[in-house]
Amino acid sequence: MDFAAKRAHLIEILEDEIKDRCVLEVMGRIPRELFVPESFSLAAYRNEPLLIGHDQTISQPSIIALMTEALELTGNEKVLEIGTGSGYQTAILAELSKNVISTERIPALAEKARNLLKELDYHNITIHITGNRLGWEADAPYAAILVTAAAPQVPNCLIEQLAFGGKMVIPVGSRNYQQLCRITRYKHGNQLENLCSCRFVPLIGTGAWEDE
Repeated sequence: MDFAAKRAHLIEILEDEIKDRCVLEVMGRIPRELFVPESFSLAAYRNEPLLIGHDQTISQPSIIALMTEALELTGNEKVLEIGTGSGYQTAILAELSKNVISTERIPALAEKARNLLKELDYHNITIHITGNRLGWEADAPYAAILVTAAAPQVPNCLIEQLAFGGKMVIPVGSRNYQQLCRITRYKHGNQLENLCSCRFVPLIGTGAWEDE
């Protein structure tokens, strides 16, 4: 299978909506097929979400690209990712920022992602298993926060971990339907922008959804 050709074709599709060339270039070289179960490798470059086990998914590439672009990273940031999952989004963030602190509540996913990212020679990523706790306060504040699961509202505990002037991208809504939001934190109030409709797995934790 010529994954490189499939990857290049996907980037051509994303170019219609994504204008940040850095995001496209990074996604054009990261082997997404390694971040999905082997049984789904042939579908790795379809623009659709895929199951990764434990009732979790890897988001469709267009949403991943949009969320990453919305953070407006310059390469010098410390970024917090909520929901490591397979580690694909983590790798993208690591290519575009200085340091990535990624949190995951499912130990098996965290360990698998940690091993793969190490094999791919990433040295600016730290993955923490956090259970139902949201974020990682020890390294706050963060210049950017990306949340890969949907919350019923923007968790205050994550706003508090965001630096002033920083941006957070998070899906907000019901368990079945959400708006992808970008929040910019300011000292005298926060700015909220709706980017698009979306559908993510629920964010489980204090300040979000309870596990069912």
